[in-house]
Amino acid sequence: MKTSINFKAAKLNSEAHNFRRKTFDYIRKDLSQKNEYWSEEKIGDRLRKIEIYCKEKSGRKLQKNAMPIREAVVVIKENTTMQDLHYLSKKLQEELQIRIFQITIHKDEGHLDKDIKEWKPNLHAHLVADWQDLDTGKTLKHQSFHYSKMQDITAECLGMERGVEGSKGRLEAIEFKIQKKEEEYQALNEKINEMKCEVGSQKFKNFIVKENNFLGFNRIKIDKTIENYEKVFKSYNVKLIKDREVLQLKTKIISELQSKNINLTKKISVLKKKLSSVLSNVTIYSIEKQKYLDSAKDTLIKALQFEKLKQPGLFDTTKEKLISIVNGVGKKVCEENNILFSAFEEIFKTQENSFEIISLLNFGDTQIRYDSEDIPVLQKSKKIRRS
Repeated sequence: MKTSINFKAAKLNSEAHNFRRKTFDYIRKDLSQKNEYWSEEKIGDRLRKIEIYCKEKSGRKLQKNAMPIREAVVVIKENTTMQDLHYLSKKLQEELQIRIFQITIHKDEGHLDKDIKEWKPNLHAHLVADWQDLDTGKTLKHQSFHYSKMQDITAECLGMERGVEGSKGRLEAIEFKIQKKEEEYQALNEKINEMKCEVGSQKFKNFIVKENNFLGFNRIKIDKTIENYEKVFKSYNVKLIKDREVLQLKTKIISELQSKNINLTKKISVLKKKLSSVLSNVTIYSIEKQKYLDSAKDTLIKALQFEKLKQPGLFDTTKEKLISIVNGVGKKVCEENNILFSAFEEIFKTQENSFEIISLLNFGDTQIRYDSEDIPVLQKSKKIRRS
């Protein structure tokens, strides 16, 4: 499956669409529960900060035609997680200085295929980004090769194929359609030939109505014979249409399965090579383990920050309630992103990680760790006096 990412200027009202704050007639409400949301800040608040920083850094106001906040639609898979998109955001910031501050996953949009009467989901994610250059205060300037790199990063982070560029992609699409039409034409030809054989058979001779005229000669009664043939051909036409629909459905299913099979074969090959490298090299194993833990920690932090953004006073509570809240968020993150809960145990074993998470959430001097029974435990850190 191929992916792509394309940034355009974000609109102030895009939050209403992305976070489903309004009802839209083109979405399936029964699927909206599958959507996922994350936000670090509102678009309006981020824009004000960008304008202030631009004035401080460059001495000038932000230009009226500037696009300091941009939004991208990213094609995703059914099993793409918020963790995957946080990882993509991290790479975009490291490689291209693009800072993502809102992410939404939409699984309730799509269309009904009229030919096969089947719902075709339009799986995608919206990434809203801060496009300000922190060195100059102005908007980031990217060249064409940067946008090409953006596509590479997206495909790599989401474990998908990179979309084909420009006219080549359109040409492949046209060739694919031609191939499908040729297959359909061939199938119909076979049906026509089959019908021709039947028309010349004894079966169709039985539809011919004959009777003797007033002279005693046996003649074909044209009206009755034509009526019989019309009924038969009408029946064949209905059957032909139905067969064509079945053929189209089966062709699409086969094509999709073949595509999935190719992708799975590639993934299995990559995973086998990766597993072989990890098992045979202690250094690679340590690097991969740390990468996994860092990704899990980053996803947890962002989830906790989002909860705090939605409910500012959420964490200003008793120690017992705080334990329950953090534990609940941790379990939700694990379920939605297929993260092993033991990864959080590993993360909270390190005092530095605990302190980082608490500091980012402004919990004061409270630190979190996990005990052996997977239950979060809060402890008061000892206050150190400055000498």
